Amino acid sequence: MGEMLDVPPPDYSHRISIVLVRPQFDGNIGAVARSMKNFGFSDLRIVGREPEWSEEVRNRAKHAQSVLDDAKFFSDIESAVYDSSLVVGTSGKREKGSKISFRHFLEPEDLPEMLEDLEGNISIVFGPEGKGLLNSELRICDLLMTIPTWPGYPIMNLSHAVTIICYAWYRKNSSKTRISNNSNLLSPELKNVLRTEIIKLSEIIPTIEFRRSGIEETLHRVIMRGLPKDDEIHRLLGVIHTTNIAFEYFVNNPEIWEEIISNNN
Repeated sequence: MGEMLDVPPPDYSHRISIVLVRPQFDGNIGAVARSMKNFGFSDLRIVGREPEWSEEVRNRAKHAQSVLDDAKFFSDIESAVYDSSLVVGTSGKREKGSKISFRHFLEPEDLPEMLEDLEGNISIVFGPEGKGLLNSELRICDLLMTIPTWPGYPIMNLSHAVTIICYAWYRKNSSKTRISNNSNLLSPELKNVLRTEIIKLSEIIPTIEFRRSGIEETLHRVIMRGLPKDDEIHRLLGVIHTTNIAFEYFVNNPEIWEEIISNNN
């Protein structure tokens, strides 16, 4: 029982990475590697931990030693997702009130449905046990995902959460024969250009100071939920870049901006 079979890996194995940020317990890391192998995932990335495995990690991984052997280590999330067209952050936290406007969560089965037949690297990011990803780390992510749980005890064990998300992906991709339409996700390079222009817009747009981070985060997430293609982003970048130039002009000529505002009131 539990032996490995000589079966080709699934198509997604080369392009989906599981990123663990500051994992605390060796047993969980080994269990994550085992779950990844169960569903055909192989790219494990570790943020904020020394590049060595304890005996407990190895024992819990069972036949998934190759996942541990090939794991990559990074000092921060940005470095770990450098080659990803889409970064998906996970969280079990439940906010209420104004904070929820920044947390539009997907569920595990939503992501493979949205990305069907789209090419491009994807990173799924998990925070440390207990606290999860910080708000500043969630802002790095393009989309957010949560696993629906009973609200009385919503936070899952790390390895269990990875298992459910990996299973949802495997289930979707093994349920039917997929026909590629040769579409691609946004390239990582172009996504970084988009993020830079959005940040610039949020910094220069005339608004109350505390709203700037919300403008940046909301605009980025709304655009990325549409899974835009490179040509669409090129057109959108033209609009945002022109808008930035216009607002920069108004910043340098405040009397013109005041006149426009007064004419519209």
